Amino acid sequence: MAGDFSNQQQAFENPKEYAHIHVFFRPLPFEFFSGIGMYSEQVYDYDLWRPYRQGVHRLIEQGDQIYIENYSLKNPIFYAGAARDLNILKTITPDCIERRYHCSMIFQREGDRFQGSVEPGNLCLIEKNGCQTYLDSYVEITESTWVSLDKGLDVNTHQQIWGSTHGPLRFKKRESFAHEVPNIL
Repeated sequence: MAGDFSNQQQAFENPKEYAHIHVFFRPLPFEFFSGIGMYSEQVYDYDLWRPYRQGVHRLIEQGDQIYIENYSLKNPIFYAGAARDLNILKTITPDCIERRYHCSMIFQREGDRFQGSVEPGNLCLIEKNGCQTYLDSYVEITESTWVSLDKGLDVNTHQQIWGSTHGPLRFKKRESFAHEVPNIL
């Protein structure tokens, strides 16, 4: 999970349907959560300093699954670029975040991959264009790939309001940050 992922190949092969996007997951120091945490940033390749999505994530092992709590940043613009600049990353503290309840992801190991989705209940609410939606999210991670499909569905009609209508985004890992993950054993 820790790395710089890009869907460059997908965007090149089908530029009308897919923008070139980077997804970064940068490990946080062990002390941040007294465990494993990540800072994430999603950016268009042409505008690396203006992320369209940022978050902080706490990974919790629960037997055969991994539960990932999601947090938003109170002032996300202050931390733009933190996935690529460790000096900015070091300025993120627990005081800078707030929990996004009902938006946790639950991952199961399936052979050499992890498959995850947003926790059940349709309660991860996101307002887009004046419409209240709930997140429907599917993610599949391997050591070198990241596949995701996020959709926002209307809370009343369950019709898709936002997200890809052309299928999942397919990313390849360009750089690993696994060596930065704290060793907790």
